[in-house]
Amino acid sequence: MMKALLIVNRDKIEAARAADAVRGVIASHAEVIELDADDAPIAAAQAFDLAFVVGGDGTLIAQTRRLVDRAKPIVGINAGRLGFLAEFDAADLEKHAWLVFSEKPPLRQRMLLSVDVVHADGTPSDEGVAINDAVIAAGAPHRMIEMGMSVDADHEGVDITGDGVIIATPTGSTAYSASAGGPIVHPDVDGITITPICAQSLAFRPVVVGAHETISVSMRRVNEGTCVVLDGQRFLPLRAGDTLRVTAHDRKALFVANPSNRYWDALRAKMRWAAPPSYRK
Repeated sequence: MMKALLIVNRDKIEAARAADAVRGVIASHAEVIELDADDAPIAAAQAFDLAFVVGGDGTLIAQTRRLVDRAKPIVGINAGRLGFLAEFDAADLEKHAWLVFSEKPPLRQRMLLSVDVVHADGTPSDEGVAINDAVIAAGAPHRMIEMGMSVDADHEGVDITGDGVIIATPTGSTAYSASAGGPIVHPDVDGITITPICAQSLAFRPVVVGAHETISVSMRRVNEGTCVVLDGQRFLPLRAGDTLRVTAHDRKALFVANPSNRYWDALRAKMRWAAPPSYRK
């Protein structure tokens, strides 16, 4: 019998309620293995075929990082406020259960970022994975920071002075990057978006580079609180002389697609994309 991993964010009341209905649907098709949404790694011996994550988009993002090495399809059950990434609710899961639990469920592949911090002497400092973005944030005491950035090591880079830089996947292009003026990139596009945060330059516009590129950012002048923030959830400190390297991860996240959802419909309904002005009647 198929084995399904059920992860519930019990800090959310709505998630705990939704989990009861979701658990019943899963139990009709698979053996249920239930875990809480904490940061503990999942034991390698814990075998499963599908993972169901009940919570908001933030919960789904955190659990995707947690499950990245397992390379198993993930079903996002929305019990949060937006539900842009988590496509299902309990009713949709029941409606499409025959497809979700089939041998070949419809999958959406989403790019991940691999992030490494290296000290000036070449020794590694820290590393992580992001599904939305890796954000270099100035941090306290919130003075501007200075960086040098290159996209292709064979070419001269650029100098950046400002509050930071957002390096985003297509999935993350509708998050912080969009709020900072970056472009919306369809998830099927194989590219990485670089969006400055309040750069001291009128000419530094957001740019989309190929996913095969390595983005290197050397930290020249930083604050005590300067760090790189992964998906708004994990913080890696940055010091003067450190180099941040960002590349596309060698794995992709696998999300089971809801047949009732369409990307452009979700963009209009949930992100209010291209909404017209509110005219007087």
